[in-house]
Amino acid sequence: MPNIKAAEKWTRQSAKRRVRNLDTKTRLKTLVKKARTSGDAAVVSLADSQLDKAASKGIIHPNKAARKKSRLVKAVRAAANAPAAPAKPARSKK
Repeated sequence: MPNIKAAEKWTRQSAKRRVRNLDTKTRLKTLVKKARTSGDAAVVSLADSQLDKAASKGIIHPNKAARKKSRLVKAVRAAANAPAAPAKPARSKK
C-alpha cells in the first residue's frame, strides 16, 4: 500500500488507464482479425487508422503498429492473389 497521498492517486489512475488500454487493445485485435478474414479495403483501412491512433496515444509502441499494418497488408494481398484451392473428390465408404 502506498504511504503517500499522491501515490494512492497514482494507483487509482493507473488502474483506470489499464482498463481503458486493455479495452483498446482488445478492440484492435478484433479489428485486425476481421480485416485479415474479410480482405475488404474499408475494414483494412479502419484497422490501419485505429493502429495509428493507438500508437499516437501511447497504448502500443509505434513500431508495433507499423509491424501489424505491414503484416496485415501483406496477408490481404497474398489472400487476394492466391488461386482458389481445388475441391477434393468425395471419398466413398467401403
